[in-house]
Amino acid sequence: MAGGRFLSISEFAEFSRTTRDTLLHYDKIGLLSPASRGENNYRNYSNAQFAIVNVIRTLQDLGMSLDEIKSIKESRTPALISELLGSQIEKIDEKIESWLCSRKLLLTLEESINSVLDIDEDAIYTQFLPMEAIVLGDLNDYSRDRNDYDALLNFYQTINKKSPHLSLNYPVWGKFSEERIKQGDWVWPDRYYFCNPDGYDRRPAALYAIGYIRGGYGQTEELYKRLINYIDKNGLEICGDAYEEYPLNEICVFEEKEYLIRVLITVREKN
Repeated sequence: MAGGRFLSISEFAEFSRTTRDTLLHYDKIGLLSPASRGENNYRNYSNAQFAIVNVIRTLQDLGMSLDEIKSIKESRTPALISELLGSQIEKIDEKIESWLCSRKLLLTLEESINSVLDIDEDAIYTQFLPMEAIVLGDLNDYSRDRNDYDALLNFYQTINKKSPHLSLNYPVWGKFSEERIKQGDWVWPDRYYFCNPDGYDRRPAALYAIGYIRGGYGQTEELYKRLINYIDKNGLEICGDAYEEYPLNEICVFEEKEYLIRVLITVREKN
């Protein structure tokens, strides 16, 4: 290419990482024609045309049609192209933000699944866990024949209205008050919450008694009894809320009875 040598259509296609057929189509519709014609009417392209074909392909990737790109090309001015580039940069920024949000969601789901792949499901143990960001809903209302489905719907509606910028795609888990756990009332949670790294609420750093059980949503009575028995026998006492999580659910498990539930109860050593 030194000294202004022209490139054949095959060479230009190779170095611009496009195809010969694509370049022939660009020429046919008047979008990008060869810089010159050689012997036997062979198409020749210049180095300068690399920039043009790259812009065409970038605009196509952003959703612009070839007709739209051609229209801009035919009426182009520095001001017009600057405005176009600015609008496309905004679209790219929006896509980047969307992809970053999607990445956070997938990482959260992956971390949740990986956290239980090698655990002993029958074991109950205590562990100090660091603070974790969550999105906590309002206190659930179970009056007037309202049930957990009503409460869950209200949770989604409330979060969507209160924080429209937050994703609603994260796992929804349940929080039970200390009083409810001590009373043996652990069927419907006091509050729902999202396990969301962008959350403005917090599951506090604390010592938790942790246990697991297989079953569908809300099928945790046996596990709570085992946890409370473990707490009583190991010189511990409940001193805060309980968090009910579903690290293995319909996302990765076929049968509801095979969902894996994790319950964390805030505890401390008895004085």
